Amino acid sequence: MALLLIGVGCTDLAHSVRHTRFLPGTCGAVAAVVVGLLAGLTGWPDLAAVLVVAAFAFGWELAVSRGFSAARPALPLALLVAAIGAAALLSGQAGEAGGLLGRWVDQVPLPVVGDLDADGFLLLTGVVLLQLSTGNVLVRLVLAATGTITTDLHGASRGPERRLKGGRLLGPLERIFILGLGLAGNLTAAAIVVAAKGLLRWPELSSPTEQDRVHRLTEYFLVGSFVSWLVALTGLVLLS
Repeated sequence: MALLLIGVGCTDLAHSVRHTRFLPGTCGAVAAVVVGLLAGLTGWPDLAAVLVVAAFAFGWELAVSRGFSAARPALPLALLVAAIGAAALLSGQAGEAGGLLGRWVDQVPLPVVGDLDADGFLLLTGVVLLQLSTGNVLVRLVLAATGTITTDLHGASRGPERRLKGGRLLGPLERIFILGLGLAGNLTAAAIVVAAKGLLRWPELSSPTEQDRVHRLTEYFLVGSFVSWLVALTGLVLLS
């Protein structure tokens, strides 16, 4: 599960930096393999699983591009849900992480990381990566699947979000805040983040004119926000 999230997260991060075809997928696949080897997952069953995860990370970029270009955004969403479900079902068969990564984690002086073993550290890393570019990708896929926005081959939007570009930064920030507050045992404080985002968007959602545009912006804001929060809460569930 952790390697799957790390691979997908690195793929989406690389894609957000550079849109070169196959490069993001390659980065995600390499990240999954390197982390797996550093974690000492070199036995045959574990190594086979690492290679499968690497293949999925490479294919994730293609699946997302295909989902947008063919107007089938539900396809990559279904693939990711199936992959996470399979990883959860097979997690009991996974070997225990260790190796160089395990020895490093044991020596880390940071209070939060110091209380985790190598498996917990890997899962935390994967969940944090999930909140970054991958969270934005999932939000855009759901928005496209619901018809809230239309997208081109590379996932660029041609809908309300062209006027709300700050969401690409606010989304990861709010998910990290929610995740951090949840891990600190203070999830109710996340309401402050939610309220702050609503206040930031209020001027654009309260115009007395152009009601059709306001309604579309409101739909975009609500759907995108709830999906974004769901990504953060899913990360908390995985870490619990």
